[in-house]
Amino acid sequence: QVQLVESGGGLVQSGGSLKLSCVVSGFNFRDYTMDWYRQLPAKGEQRDWIAHITSDDMTDYADAVKGRFTVSRDNSKNTVYLQMNNLKPEDTAVYFCRDRFIGRWGPGTQVTVSS
Repeated sequence: QVQLVESGGGLVQSGGSLKLSCVVSGFNFRDYTMDWYRQLPAKGEQRDWIAHITSDDMTDYADAVKGRFTVSRDNSKNTVYLQMNNLKPEDTAVYFCRDRFIGRWGPGTQVTVSS
């Protein structure tokens, strides 16, 4: 059974940093691209793609986070990470990871950035 579980969210001041983790099980993690998305409070159920990392460690980012966020993975731990630096209040959202094996979502982790 494919499962994804995010952690590492919390409350941080503007300019601060957080590192999110997403632990994966149920498929051969190292063979698949992993994505990070976020759901902003003003956008209802819409989830915006923000980053991905391929099986070859190639990365790409949405313009809104480029230069501030870094995605990485540790295949030995079946875990993908999202290092978030210079956080802004507009980064406040629920953050989700998603696999490209079957497109399963994790439950998400809340990030709140205070001004």
